[in-house]
Amino acid sequence: MDLTGNWRIPTEVLAGPGRITKLFSRARDLGIRRALVVTDPGVAALPFFPAILAAAEKHEIAASVFKDVHPDPVEADVFAGLAAYHAHEAEMVVAIGGGSALDCGKSIALATATTRPLWDFEITLTPPPLDRPIPPIFAVPTTAGTGSEVGRATVITNTELGRKIILLHASMQPKLVILDPELTFGLPASLTAWTGMDALAHNLEAYCVKTWNPMCDGIAIEGMRLIKNSLITATTEPRNVEARGKMLAAAAMGATAFQKGLGAIHSLSHPIGAKFHAHHGLTNAVLMPYVLAYNRPAIEDGIATVAQSLGLPNGFDGFMQWVLDLRAALKVPHTIAALNVTEDSLDHLAAEAFLDPNTPDNPRPADEAAMKQMLEAALEGKL
Repeated sequence: MDLTGNWRIPTEVLAGPGRITKLFSRARDLGIRRALVVTDPGVAALPFFPAILAAAEKHEIAASVFKDVHPDPVEADVFAGLAAYHAHEAEMVVAIGGGSALDCGKSIALATATTRPLWDFEITLTPPPLDRPIPPIFAVPTTAGTGSEVGRATVITNTELGRKIILLHASMQPKLVILDPELTFGLPASLTAWTGMDALAHNLEAYCVKTWNPMCDGIAIEGMRLIKNSLITATTEPRNVEARGKMLAAAAMGATAFQKGLGAIHSLSHPIGAKFHAHHGLTNAVLMPYVLAYNRPAIEDGIATVAQSLGLPNGFDGFMQWVLDLRAALKVPHTIAALNVTEDSLDHLAAEAFLDPNTPDNPRPADEAAMKQMLEAALEGKL
């Protein structure tokens, strides 16, 4: 085994009920006077949002709201937000919402620092130089799924290519994260389930990546344990603060762990999301057992260790059965046909999945034919 690696632990996190009250006091500590708050129309309409803006005023910070963010943010959203940032003469970005708002907010901050096309920052460990520093970013998730609040990457759809592009820059990692479970109380059961399965996919795939990073492996296993013990409760008891808080932690842990990489669940999910506009977490949930089955020869021993840690019997088979039972309990469809995927689209989806930057990290090599094999299994519901 190659015992070398590059390990990063994320930004400062304030976790717990009521911690949202610290948001603008911490911004003021940085000397900030003007902030662009990036969110989406749904979050902007929630009862807690006016209180956040009132807190900005209390701390003598002029806050302007940009909420024109698509469920899957596109380049036009980023540049509309960039215009709003400059019009307000903002000094920082505060991103509040689900993964789309967080990714858009972080990408707006990136766009303030460069005149290059956003796509020049497609996932690479050696991004091009910036014209100026990226402004401070504070992130407040209102869903427990993507973990974008602790990450240095974003996902933006290139509408011209019809592809989701992963942008990466170390300075997009937020300076402060607030994990306040009370902000997730209004999330519908379906979105709680789908975002929670996204968090599971992150922890699971990160753990399975072969790169040596025992810190991330430990985080990923604990993230999966928190999900096992909390996701169904968070879905069925939407104001259960303990379950909601643990799911927020699990989501952040998944994004911490996947600095190792991800795999074919995400490689396949991205083109399905781009073409059929299916929710990313739901797509991950549907695909999960089929990718597990394909990867089994490469991950069976590791998944047996996870199963033992989660108190599941029968090693890999027990873990697979837990995934299937969890999907059923959360009313996740068993096949990608429920996502409107058709047989005649499989060749295109397989080709796009093979080109996805997560594919090289899949624990079992997967060429275009293997991608189609997994898609066919997911379309037919055959494990």
